[in-house]
Amino acid sequence: MSAAHRRFAVRAGWIVAFDGHAHRVLRDGVVVVDGERIDYVGTRFDGPVDETIDARDRVLTPGLISTHAHLGSSPLDRSFVEDRGSPQFWYSGLFEYLPVRDGAQDLEGTLACIDFSMAELLRGGVTTVLDIGRQADAVAERAERFGLRVYEGFSFRSGRWLTRDGRRVVWEWDEEAGRQGLRQAARFIEMHDGAHGDFVRACVSPAQVDTCTEDLLRDAKRLADDARRPFTVHTSQSVVEFNEMLARHGKTPVAWLDELGVLTPTTILGHAIIVGGSSWTNYPPGDVQTMAESGCSVAHAVWVFARRGILMESFALYKTAGVNMALGTDTNPQSVIEAMRWAAIASKSVERGTHATTAADVFDAATLGGAAALGRDDLGRIAPGAKADLVLWKASSWGMTPLRDPVKNIVYNATAEDVDRVWVNGRLAVDGGRVLAADERAILAALQAAGDRMWPRMAQHDWGGRDVDELSPLTYRLWDGSV
Repeated sequence: MSAAHRRFAVRAGWIVAFDGHAHRVLRDGVVVVDGERIDYVGTRFDGPVDETIDARDRVLTPGLISTHAHLGSSPLDRSFVEDRGSPQFWYSGLFEYLPVRDGAQDLEGTLACIDFSMAELLRGGVTTVLDIGRQADAVAERAERFGLRVYEGFSFRSGRWLTRDGRRVVWEWDEEAGRQGLRQAARFIEMHDGAHGDFVRACVSPAQVDTCTEDLLRDAKRLADDARRPFTVHTSQSVVEFNEMLARHGKTPVAWLDELGVLTPTTILGHAIIVGGSSWTNYPPGDVQTMAESGCSVAHAVWVFARRGILMESFALYKTAGVNMALGTDTNPQSVIEAMRWAAIASKSVERGTHATTAADVFDAATLGGAAALGRDDLGRIAPGAKADLVLWKASSWGMTPLRDPVKNIVYNATAEDVDRVWVNGRLAVDGGRVLAADERAILAALQAAGDRMWPRMAQHDWGGRDVDELSPLTYRLWDGSV
């Protein structure tokens, strides 16, 4: 998808520009966009343009990148998964809460989630997202409508986890289902990869390291390599999974993937947080170094774990070891602004030092790290030749004033309310904080209706027949007003 060809200039008070090696802050600069790409970055420009945008009271940054999202489901986590998690499963919500939510959610609800997610990401400054889900065709179609750059991965697996008693997790296997899913992933590549002017690309996403057989993972990686597209898989995301893989293979999940030969610079590991060397595993270190040596990337979605009291140990350690760190949103809110903030604060907490992970470290992960994970040197930066994926932030606002260091303000103070405009591929997608393609009232109503249909159906998908109020009690009991 490309914008109608036009040439425009943005004169901004602060520009987070790329000097060929790293981000730098350019004061009172000019960025010229020619069609889909950035043509000029500097302090003086007198050439012809169709329009000059006076943003001398604004901050211009590259678009943010989420390398791990579930557009078709995450909004329906709200009001259900928070404050819940069984110590039997080391507080992970994967084995009791996720299957109930997935089972009770309907197709109409999934489509409502996709619409909500795209609008939510754009209004928070995200211009590129890697999505993992089952309604890949719908995501590809909506990406063009909303103007969000998407790497879409049709999710498939050889088996599924479940608990029948709330005490232990078991796996049920169906290798043919995995094979069918791999064929559907190949079909998506044939039909949609490069669609809308290369605005939609595919990635190959076998679901989880513990739900895929060795052969399926290797064949999936071969498909990704043949298509020259990223390969991503949920890995080391729970203590249950970590211990199960040790029991099956005598190796950690990361070590097993390395043995299979699927850890390469085009591999993105979703989460990779419960690893050897972590206090959650009490297992010898080595996984972080293995990831660094393989050249793979980690999509760190900090909030989905932090809200349950689980922290990566730590972002600073991974980065220092040489792992390419990117950020993901995974659950709600789907905010890379929040992901940057929590990644920095969680790492400082683990390392017990304020310098451990800085605003620069996490802003790099949200831009340059995400671009590297996707194999793109034309994303995540404001530089001549790069794609015109840009975010214009307010400089005078409740979140950004007083302004001395725009990156610190964005990471530690800003919200989506501070995003003024967003361009993706040179096309204006957000103006005045409003997602141009979004009917906000209709999107919110559809998502509410999806939740209202989903919550009463949950009991039939729970191992113990518990209803939504048993699974996730209201924070405060309902009151009829009587004394």
